[in-house]
Amino acid sequence: MAKVMGRGVEFEPIDRLEEKLKLLVAMVDRLKADQTRSAEENMRLSRELDAMRVRVAAGDALAVELNTLRDERDTIRTRVSDMLEQLEGLSL
Repeated sequence: MAKVMGRGVEFEPIDRLEEKLKLLVAMVDRLKADQTRSAEENMRLSRELDAMRVRVAAGDALAVELNTLRDERDTIRTRVSDMLEQLEGLSL
């Protein structure tokens, strides 16, 4: 930019200041957009985390039920074995 002298005033520093202000405004706009995107991503991840917590809780409940069923199976297996032994003892 060429210096323009009008009544003894230099416009080059004012032009540089204007450019810097425009760059600053553009940067603020980008930062606001980034903040909005980050907030949206944060909300999405929070919902996803909540869904995963529900799935983990359901998995834990299924694991407890599975262990209960295994214990019941073992109890039934033992009782059936005992009954078979008693039946063999009854056979003449």
